[in-house]
Amino acid sequence: MTRRKRRGGGGGGRGGEEEEEEGGEEEEEGEEEGEGEGGEEEEEEEKEEEKEEEKEKEEEEEEEEQEEEEEEEEEEGEEKE
Repeated sequence: MTRRKRRGGGGGGRGGEEEEEEGGEEEEEGEEEGEGEGGEEEEEEEKEEEKEEEKEKEEEEEEEEQEEEEEEEEEEGEEKE
């Protein structure tokens, strides 16, 4: 469900870039705040979140490609009929 909300309206690619920029800002803040104890933990969590986001983006792209292929196959099938 959350993936479809992000994609909404075909602007998902641009939205993803914005998320990355926001994430970069959060990282900078986290570095400043995380200079004390537990700073390393926060950095690791952020890295894990980034990996998950990247994985989700890749899955979304694969899904979109698959949907496009299915649509093309349906259109080709209709044209043959």
